[in-house]
Amino acid sequence: MTPGLGDEELLGRTARDPASFEPLVERHSAALHGYFARRAPGAADDLLAELWLQAYATRRGFDPARGSVRAWLFGVARNVLSTHWRRLAARRPDLLRSTDDDPWEAVDDRLVAEAVAPRLRELLARLPSDERELLLLVAWEQLTPSEAAAVVGIPAATARTRLHRARNRMRAGAPFDLTGDPK
Repeated sequence: MTPGLGDEELLGRTARDPASFEPLVERHSAALHGYFARRAPGAADDLLAELWLQAYATRRGFDPARGSVRAWLFGVARNVLSTHWRRLAARRPDLLRSTDDDPWEAVDDRLVAEAVAPRLRELLARLPSDERELLLLVAWEQLTPSEAAAVVGIPAATARTRLHRARNRMRAGAPFDLTGDPK
């Protein structure tokens, strides 16, 4: 095993040394589990396992020109989550999402002021889905705008523009500054 190497080099070595994948799992599992836990808390563990199976199976498709290994992994995570939502909707067409998989519960739990939570939820829900996803990838997952762009599959400049627009929409619609203090 070679844990001192960079992500790209480890991923490249997996063709001849499958154990080179293990440090990637160790490095990125906590962040990826957090991604799933905030969006589908009841299924986070299973989704993480599915992510690693898919990432390993598709590792030869990684293109360093499109972004970092971390961003690629979040892209795989996004696809795994989308598949999860589609399966859930197919099994239970009467439910958009089960209460166990409500990503907004995690948002609510983290807010200090209960009065802020409903308004933030409303503002986030009003954002176009691509802007909301970029904002959440940067705010929750601590990805850079360029990494978030790679996850969503858009140019970095476009991501920065959409992220700026999303932040402005959030600020404009909030009856408080984003620290919770009244305007």
